[in-house]
Amino acid sequence: MDHDEALDGFRSSIDNIDVAMIHLLAERFRVTRQVGAHKAAVGLPSADPDREAQQVQRMRELAEAAGLDPVFSEKFLRFVIDEVIRHHEQAGYDPA
Repeated sequence: MDHDEALDGFRSSIDNIDVAMIHLLAERFRVTRQVGAHKAAVGLPSADPDREAQQVQRMRELAEAAGLDPVFSEKFLRFVIDEVIRHHEQAGYDPA
């Protein structure tokens, strides 16, 4: 395949977006570690099904408004939430 400048530009944009997503996820996990420590300190369980349901609904609405598949956004958020809970469990926070 010959060199394709348009394709290179698209790929460069994708690479930049990927970098931003990783940094945003890292920041989100820094904050959720603080949430987990706080919950442990005040005796709250690490999982909060009501909050999770609210967040799923919020993400679905944001996805729809942005033209993104809300099912995908829900799966993505569920994956992130599950990972946060796993981190809390590894840190010794109450998983209940």
